[in-house]
Amino acid sequence: MDSAQNPEEFYENLKIKLQDTAMWPTEYLYKFIVVTKESKVEIIQQVFDNMGAVIQTTKSKKGKYTSVSVNVRMKNPDAVIEKYKEIGEKVDGVISL
Repeated sequence: MDSAQNPEEFYENLKIKLQDTAMWPTEYLYKFIVVTKESKVEIIQQVFDNMGAVIQTTKSKKGKYTSVSVNVRMKNPDAVIEKYKEIGEKVDGVISL
């Protein structure tokens, strides 16, 4: 997210882009980066639990960071944004790509 832009503007722009570029429901790929700590990865996994998500994790070369990719079928852009917000609230220091 651009630091000069407020979060609501960012999510509104994201919603417009998602509406314009996909037919819903669709598969959506989330990408997150967290400091390597098992509890942070587990929280992300719990947020997508029981949704049929395919989750892959990859540690950085030095092992300091972990990339978490989540491929999951989402109903609409609002559902996508809600998950981003939930992860942002529950996982301290997460970077969403």
